[in-house]
Amino acid sequence: QVQLVESGGGLVQAGGSLRLSCVAFGTVFRIRTMAWYRQAPGKQRELVGTIASSFMTTYVDSVKGRFTISRDNSKNTVYLQMIMLKPEDTAVYYCNTYDIGPGAWGQGTLVTVSS
Repeated sequence: QVQLVESGGGLVQAGGSLRLSCVAFGTVFRIRTMAWYRQAPGKQRELVGTIASSFMTTYVDSVKGRFTISRDNSKNTVYLQMIMLKPEDTAVYYCNTYDIGPGAWGQGTLVTVSS
């Protein structure tokens, strides 16, 4: 059973930056494709981007050029660096496995972007 612990969220003004972290337990992290998701108030959870074991990344169009996903296999951790944040980025952010489908969700970390 994979356990995921997200952190790093907070309140930031539009145009600001945040770096989220997610530690994964209970999986062979280095071989997993990991993903970041987000769920805005009143909306369904959506995929933000992925990072493969090869470190190749993909992003949804709305965050391209602003968000960067990275990973540190020695720490079983995946990161989401966010810059030029917009109010529409306000959401609870989650990480999860992607290549084997999402497992149990962590508590997420709330990002609030004020205008």
